[in-house]
Amino acid sequence: MMNSIQPHDLLWGMTPQMLGHNVPQWVIAAVSHGHPVVVRRDVMINQMIPVGIRGKSRGERFATHLHYNAITKCVQPEQLAHVDLNLFPHLKDRLEQINILMQQSGWAWGYTGSVGFELATGLKTVTPQSDIDLIIRTPEAMCKKQATWLLEQLDQLALKIDVQLQTPRGGVALKEWARTTGKVLLKQSNAAVLIENPWQ
Repeated sequence: MMNSIQPHDLLWGMTPQMLGHNVPQWVIAAVSHGHPVVVRRDVMINQMIPVGIRGKSRGERFATHLHYNAITKCVQPEQLAHVDLNLFPHLKDRLEQINILMQQSGWAWGYTGSVGFELATGLKTVTPQSDIDLIIRTPEAMCKKQATWLLEQLDQLALKIDVQLQTPRGGVALKEWARTTGKVLLKQSNAAVLIENPWQ
């Protein structure tokens, strides 16, 4: 299971005792309430998984690590694509449009960011200003034509949608891959690099 943990997964199991000294009070509060942490893109060392803790505001983000053995639950973005949207009436109209389109696309996908966090926890983290963050698993290359088509379809929904493609080598923005003719920015565990083809 260790190798199956990926960026954007939500993990439960962090306790205040695992936090270091001089930690902001809001971090302690979030962990004390049993909120999940988010796997971030960084190097894993000695089974220590790089994670981020979310606060109530956009500016409240805290980077730390969680030992693999402490994990009590893991929810991946793909699982959140199947949440009952009737439980989230304030999000339902927007997300149903995305669900229909993405299910037709045939790619494995899911929600991340504030939308994913709210779908997983029931905590109201989405605001009218929030982007709807998606991740698409692309173990095989998505050609430019496919990327352009998908971006155009999503743009027609007139929603604030931000999509990242998860390739075997790292993450790349769908918008950048579809619209850039040269190198694109690939976010890897140890660095971000400019590369012609994120799959090669």
